[in-house]
Amino acid sequence: MLSDNDTSLCFLPMSHIFEKAWTYFCLYMGMKVYVNNDPHQIQQAIREVRPTCMCSVPRFWEKVYTAVQEKLGDMRGIKKWMTARALNIGRRRNIDYVRLGLKAPWWIEKQYQFFDKKVFSLLRKAIGVENGNIFPTAGAPLSANIVEFLQSCGINIVIGYGLSETTATVTCFPQTGYEIGTVGTRMPGVEVKIGEENEILVKGATVMRGYYNKPEATAEAFTADGWLRTGDAGYIDESGALVLTERIKDLFKTSNGKYIAPQALESRLGEDKFIEQVAVIGDKRKYVTAIIIPAFEALKEYARKKHIQYRTMEDLIKNTDVRKMIQERIDILQENFAGFERIKKFTLLPQEFTMEAGELTNTLKIRRPVINRRYAREIEAMYA
Repeated sequence: MLSDNDTSLCFLPMSHIFEKAWTYFCLYMGMKVYVNNDPHQIQQAIREVRPTCMCSVPRFWEKVYTAVQEKLGDMRGIKKWMTARALNIGRRRNIDYVRLGLKAPWWIEKQYQFFDKKVFSLLRKAIGVENGNIFPTAGAPLSANIVEFLQSCGINIVIGYGLSETTATVTCFPQTGYEIGTVGTRMPGVEVKIGEENEILVKGATVMRGYYNKPEATAEAFTADGWLRTGDAGYIDESGALVLTERIKDLFKTSNGKYIAPQALESRLGEDKFIEQVAVIGDKRKYVTAIIIPAFEALKEYARKKHIQYRTMEDLIKNTDVRKMIQERIDILQENFAGFERIKKFTLLPQEFTMEAGELTNTLKIRRPVINRRYAREIEAMYA
């Protein structure tokens, strides 16, 4: 599937095992690897390099999805109808048949070839992935809606799961037969089972022997019979694929005794074009709240269209119309969540979370203890 004819773009920190292991693999295969040192320039870099493969975290594809959805929302007439039809045919061909290793009926294949030339190829070129082969994605949950959308457009997203302690990949999508909503099936030579509290346990040659000079931490990381405790909860479905349900240490319980998996909410809200980052709050609280970093450029455009006057970003995020609009979008996004899981209040911030400030990991996941401490005043105000 991959060869020395492929080209990879590296943009995650090389300190992270996912990018490091992937880049080593690319070099072993004889691929040309381009390195982008500034994550903020990735959109420009990918259009310059036009890679055939690239490992990334979900946030990259969430941004791609929201940008495309915004373009689709602006379409009218025949162009809107044609795009909707293309997505329907793309889903039927790539999800209902190709995903399962089946040959699509000729009338679907012919329509797909037409729409691939007139719609999907232009979309992939605008992103910079028109030469795409595979795009491994891991590090955090990626919405099943986004995975299905990208696959329908002919962008081969390969979802995987792993840890630094497992030398990256434990499971990933197979070439055919993968189940959207899972993180794929286990890699050769790796064993996976579900332990107490539904914790995912791993064994295999790629699993670490222990933490350097930390015997107590090493002992805590393994079960008595030598399985690595991942700290993630999940289950193995009927097809043998692994499904992640929550990060155990992120799971919290409200004061009403209800358990909340914040990543599920954060992943869902991440689909929205006006929402850049989300930190869900609620541990030992009466209800769930969130700190939200809006997508500033999208918000400015909204303000321009609605003739909302403001001087600073602080002014804009405090605007009543803006807050009402965000609230309405949140309400729609969390319709499928139980009442006790839904965000009741939120706070908008005028600056994004960053790795430099210690608020994000090197795979762009939020550091909850840092967020809780740094924005304690804003959090308390939502419970006043």
